[in-house]
Amino acid sequence: MTTGVRRRMGVEERRQQLIGVALELFSRRSPDDVSIDEIASAAGISRPLVYHYFPGKLSLYEAALSRAADDLASRFVEPREGPLGARLVRVMGRYFDFVDEHGPGFSALMRGGPAVGSSTTNALIDSVRQAAYEQILSHMGAVDPPARLELVVRSWISLAESTALLWLDGRRVPRAGLETQLVQDFAALCAVAAAHDEELGALLRDLLKDEPGDGPFTDLAVRLIALAGP
Repeated sequence: MTTGVRRRMGVEERRQQLIGVALELFSRRSPDDVSIDEIASAAGISRPLVYHYFPGKLSLYEAALSRAADDLASRFVEPREGPLGARLVRVMGRYFDFVDEHGPGFSALMRGGPAVGSSTTNALIDSVRQAAYEQILSHMGAVDPPARLELVVRSWISLAESTALLWLDGRRVPRAGLETQLVQDFAALCAVAAAHDEELGALLRDLLKDEPGDGPFTDLAVRLIALAGP
């Protein structure tokens, strides 16, 4: 008969394990409702040992948020290949994958959770928004974006956040349709801004040349024409 020996983890390995355990628990329940005892139990260690690696729940929570923020920001990364509409649909698909899988954690990240108002949490949220902003501009090929485009992109990122948070409360709208709607919201915001900015208009015309007949932008145009009536 052999006796299993538990392998002793290094400091960084144990820290990463605790962060992973905390994220898993936060994905199912609000961080406010998850105790250090639960995290310790799930990690297979004692409560005092958790405090050996993290001074308190807040520091562990912030470390978990940092990893979640990196993951969420990465969802906006997309090769600049193919039509813009299709790329944004894929981005929204990955974004809502994260929202769907980490509902309470997503809400905590965007609303602050136990660390509401802390400089660390605010910096993490800002880093996600900035990464999303830079990626969307990259998708559009906008190296030196017009001022109105900056306003549109940042406004749309806020719209995506608030829409996702509202969707989590009951999930009453089919997810796939909501992802497409958000992409079309972006197109509509850009179109309105382009009506007041020739530089942005030229950029949009160039991008729309590659849009297929069955893409989300064309679908929006068809729906708007139908809405206007005969």
